[in-house]
Amino acid sequence: MSEAIATEQSSRPRKRVVLAAALALVILAGGFAAYRAQGFLHSVTGFSNPFQEAQEAFRPAPGSIAWKLNHKEQVNLLLLGYGGAENDAPWLTDSMVVVSLDPASGRVMQVSIPRDLQVKIDAFANAPPVTEKVNAAYSVAMDTQGWSGQKSQFRTGKDRGGRLAEQTVTAVTGLKFDGYLAADFKAFRDVVDAMGGIEVCLDGPLDDYQYPDYHNGYVKGGIHFQKGCQHINGEQALQLARSRHAKQPAEASDFGRSRRQQLLLSAIRKQAMSVNALTKVPQLMDALQKDFSTDLDLNNLRALQAWTSKLRDNAIGHAAITVDDLVSDQCSSPAAYLVCPLDPSWRMMHQYFANLFVAPSVVTEKAPVQIANGSRSLAELGDRVSLSLKPLGLQVQPPQRVRSATATAVYDYSGGRYPETTRWLQQYFSATVVQPVAGQPSPTPQPPAGGLVVVLGHDYALRWLGQANA
Repeated sequence: MSEAIATEQSSRPRKRVVLAAALALVILAGGFAAYRAQGFLHSVTGFSNPFQEAQEAFRPAPGSIAWKLNHKEQVNLLLLGYGGAENDAPWLTDSMVVVSLDPASGRVMQVSIPRDLQVKIDAFANAPPVTEKVNAAYSVAMDTQGWSGQKSQFRTGKDRGGRLAEQTVTAVTGLKFDGYLAADFKAFRDVVDAMGGIEVCLDGPLDDYQYPDYHNGYVKGGIHFQKGCQHINGEQALQLARSRHAKQPAEASDFGRSRRQQLLLSAIRKQAMSVNALTKVPQLMDALQKDFSTDLDLNNLRALQAWTSKLRDNAIGHAAITVDDLVSDQCSSPAAYLVCPLDPSWRMMHQYFANLFVAPSVVTEKAPVQIANGSRSLAELGDRVSLSLKPLGLQVQPPQRVRSATATAVYDYSGGRYPETTRWLQQYFSATVVQPVAGQPSPTPQPPAGGLVVVLGHDYALRWLGQANA
């Protein structure tokens, strides 16, 4: 890792910035001069004649986002937040959010990728991939003074950073991305302010006495937010997004930061779609023009806006990859805080992202599901698997430890009441289904009444740790 990035990442707070909804509003809202709108669109998308593309919206190209939404195919976007000119490492993307849209079920999943995740960035023409934190991928392409020798596609053009970030996160998740959207601090603050602020509802209070100011120090007296719903301005939104030293343990965790960031995204989307926000178009264009970039064309942005404007709030799911589930910080060193996948092959991470959308027929069964750890390799495996499944809509019960098991099995204590959930668990865990026999000892001493129990065997532990054969 380069010394400048290692030093900066070890000391600089995280930033969480997401602006896709505001951009869509600016593009689609009426009432602004065409010449100014065309200049704005050229600035943020790079297209020379975006309005010509609007004329072709009725016949989207096969494979485009608009085409996929029409044909009920999944769409994947990568949202990036970087420090910008206000930061001494302006291109590090300390916010990386995978947003997957499932037109077939009308749902969205937002999954935060930890900025400290150690990856290989394959960017150079005559050199092997470099081992870096994932948040450096955008910077490797954009910072042409700090890095050299990049492949041609990562050396020039406004989308070079987005392309490299997409390639890097694809290796992590297994997802192919349909586009990226990137924004910096200033755009985040200015957009929230241009919309007159946003409404957020916090699960609990947040008090951070080590929140940084803009002079290499801390805000005097700290920052403070109460539990519940409240109207906040741009600077307050940025504080909620960046805070990483909250007094409350839940808010200082990776999951707490990711959850707040995703709450802000939802609040921005909701405000951007409101009638009142339509009057803010000129201010929104000013906020975004210099501090926002995307490779999505006008047709795809229009299609995204039309589709997302119909979403219900409960159709948007939230998840985060953290040290409590698929990654660990045991690879950290005194020089830098790092997290690494428990499965170095990334196969388990790929499986997780491939199953973000559990079929509605499974979710509506509301089957009680318990994970029981019968492996011999990882004492906390049951907890990790349970936490990873909760955001997917399953009714996950508290896990338990059971006696050692070689093979993973799904025990059906419901008498066949939940066939869809049973089949999903069987497929996800590559497990056999067992119907417990009355009068025989149960391998799971505390099963949920009339529910399903997945006993994780040694075979699954080996897969979770990347030690099983491919």
